[in-house]
Amino acid sequence: MKKVLIIEDEQAIAELERDYLESHGFETDIEGRGDIGLQKALGQSYDLIILDVMLPKVDGFEICRQIRQSTDIPILMVTAKKEDIDKIRGLGLGADDYMTKPFSPSELVARVKAHLSRYERLTGDRNDRGDHVFIRGLTIDKPSRRVTIHDQEAALTAKEYDLLLLLATHPNRVFDKEELFERVWGLESVGDIATVTVHIRRLREKIEHDPSNPQYIETVWGVGYRFRV
Repeated sequence: MKKVLIIEDEQAIAELERDYLESHGFETDIEGRGDIGLQKALGQSYDLIILDVMLPKVDGFEICRQIRQSTDIPILMVTAKKEDIDKIRGLGLGADDYMTKPFSPSELVARVKAHLSRYERLTGDRNDRGDHVFIRGLTIDKPSRRVTIHDQEAALTAKEYDLLLLLATHPNRVFDKEELFERVWGLESVGDIATVTVHIRRLREKIEHDPSNPQYIETVWGVGYRFRV
């Protein structure tokens, strides 16, 4: 049975979400405080998290940020606000989806099922088995730092490889350019983060069948990039 954590301070909404999810076979936990919800998310095993934005003690954005440092499980963020900036911020921190209140409980259940199914396909298809990553015809051999696309080797530079490895081992997570620059080039690096855009373009030329219509490295406009599965 799949286990879902609901972090929501409006009790009536949390209980409605719980009732609909449990009627469809899910096990659920509810937590109304952000700080305790974060502790549960990091300390217990869940398959998906439904996360409200406005929470006491710790808000949903910070919870999402900290969860993404340790796990790639699906996060569905919920808010009463309709501004795009909140959606962009949530996706930028690694949320998989976003719903605005009020919403249909049946739609919530449908999205939960869809994200769990996609995550299962991802973890099954990715097969990140220690030294190798396999995703839809792309293979990354970590010990040799070799990358092949449908059995054809892609000649990558050191930074292109590092950038690809970071994105591919965090599938569906959105990285902004600043974080990619810091993590691939190093916190002490001196340079222009525009180099990230250049390296993404070169990567696409080497691993994408049609770089203008990328199937692996996707641009999330206004946010950054993610490796799509």
